[in-house]
Amino acid sequence: MIGRCAVVFCLLLAACGRSDNHAWLGYAEGDTAFVAAPQAGWVSNLRVERGAVVKQGDLLFTLDDTNQTAARDQAKAAIAQAEGQMGQAQASLVLSKKELIRQSGLLRSGATSKQAYDQAKSAYDTAAALVAQIEATEQQARATLTGAAYQLSERDVVSRTNGRVQDVFFRPGEYAPAMTPVVSILPPGNVYVRFFVPETEFAKVKLGQKVSVSCDGCAKNIEATVTFIAAREEFTPPVIFSVGVREKLVFKVEARAHAGLPLHPGQPVDVRPL
Repeated sequence: MIGRCAVVFCLLLAACGRSDNHAWLGYAEGDTAFVAAPQAGWVSNLRVERGAVVKQGDLLFTLDDTNQTAARDQAKAAIAQAEGQMGQAQASLVLSKKELIRQSGLLRSGATSKQAYDQAKSAYDTAAALVAQIEATEQQARATLTGAAYQLSERDVVSRTNGRVQDVFFRPGEYAPAMTPVVSILPPGNVYVRFFVPETEFAKVKLGQKVSVSCDGCAKNIEATVTFIAAREEFTPPVIFSVGVREKLVFKVEARAHAGLPLHPGQPVDVRPL
């Protein structure tokens, strides 16, 4: 960033002499969106390069998903096993319930013993407990499947914004730590101007004030709104001014537009109050 600013300020040097007293010098800047890998892993596929324009939902890169696929398949197998056991357990529960009802009737008529009834009741309770256990196992397996499916989906990282790819930090075959940027994107709405107002003119600048932005080859009638004013003054950047002028104090100011500005970061601009 410092190197880029130095280049920009050097480019501004030639314009300083001819800028009128009402123009404040500055440059375009942009807030980059850094797209990180939500999980650690090897980058297996890269779908974008520098300069590519992406939209929301576009696939940016993919991480190796061997472990996540195995976890998903294991959860599916556990569900299938539970479903198979459930059929047999429910059949046993139905039979034990019928036997319990039969023994209950016989006991009331005195045609069976209390021991036979207790055995039927125990068999029914055991069958019911087995069904409940299998149900719990299946629910747990389904919860595991939901988590595994989500973890697997996180291996495909898509763009959550529109913009142009500024840089690629990891490429296929490289290991990307979790929460470490892999791709950076500059949304158009994040482009703004940063300029410097001399101390003698600082009273003219207010938050919310409209300013006009111009530059070589830019569209006309570019307007922005002042959204930031530095709390403290600073010396004029020394790389662009003479020894006599660099001693003057300036305030750093930023201005934005709702949909961004049609400028390129680093582009020199002149800013005038409206």
